[in-house]
Amino acid sequence: MPAARAGSKLFLPWDSALPLHPTFHPPPPDAPGRVLCPWTASFSLHPPSPEAAKTASFPLAFTITFLSPIMPAMSERFDEVVAIMTRLRGDGGCPWDRKQTRETLKPFLIEEAYEVLETIDAQDDRKLKEELGDVLLQILFHAEIGRERKTFTMDDVLQTLAQKLIRRHPHVFGETAKDAAPTAEEVLTRWEEIKSQEKVADSGSVGSSALDGVPKVLPALLRAYQLQVRAARVGFDWPEGEAGYRQILEKIHEELEEVEAARPAVLPGSSDPALKHLEDEVGDLLFAVVNLARHLKLNPEEALRGTVNRFVSRFTYMETITKEQGRQLSDMTLKEQDGLWEEAKRVERQDSER
Repeated sequence: MPAARAGSKLFLPWDSALPLHPTFHPPPPDAPGRVLCPWTASFSLHPPSPEAAKTASFPLAFTITFLSPIMPAMSERFDEVVAIMTRLRGDGGCPWDRKQTRETLKPFLIEEAYEVLETIDAQDDRKLKEELGDVLLQILFHAEIGRERKTFTMDDVLQTLAQKLIRRHPHVFGETAKDAAPTAEEVLTRWEEIKSQEKVADSGSVGSSALDGVPKVLPALLRAYQLQVRAARVGFDWPEGEAGYRQILEKIHEELEEVEAARPAVLPGSSDPALKHLEDEVGDLLFAVVNLARHLKLNPEEALRGTVNRFVSRFTYMETITKEQGRQLSDMTLKEQDGLWEEAKRVERQDSER
């Protein structure tokens, strides 16, 4: 794709469209319509220039009006890192990189994703730039493995993503009024509908579950939240408003009572079934609390991560103070530890108010 500024125009013969980019899909000459290219705002058909007419395959040309700038430097940088990955895994490359497989890379992908989350929480844009690059490295790894296996390439990954984004945003790339989706909620509903249609088209079956698409490997709290969200989309949910809030609170109290009832059976030397029953009841309690967070429009995973981060910050503050006093935290009384904890909370509030 040649460089262009936002709002600038590019005049091309019809048969120059396809080499531009794999996501550029002009309509056939006998059925003009909107160009499905994320970089264009509009285009118009017209006879080619006299010079272009001498070599054009079709007696038409078109003018593209660019919606956003196309920066060749970004493409060059991307091509560079793709080439670096190819060299690292090629003959004479890095022994460690060459040894990696899809399976050995799995923990690195998870680790890098969580490091991105941690950097976002820290609001460190400089570090975020680096961490996003580390996530991209994992994508490059898997794309290179695909190229080696002749299953897919990085271009295929990008083309699939571009096509999916266009397909699932008919309110942006569609041509009729029925494609409009004015609210974020309607956009999300449309996204899920299109996603379901794609699954049916891929599998040829209409028997898919509303819960499909939630990875089993997600952290349990996040998975519980996502499963509840999907169940709610088909009406399996608590009522909205105050009535639903009160019912969820009652459910939480009910689950607490069931935990209390199951606890006495778990004594030293108790049977495994008794312990499993208590575990099940605690799980039901946690699931109900996830429902409460969702009803309050909160993501429980984010809420818990924030609490854990605050706990770490306060606890390390306590450790720092005790070291400055020449003491050990483990030698302090619980009352002294509680006093330090409250002091840590006060310092935290003061910092947040600055």
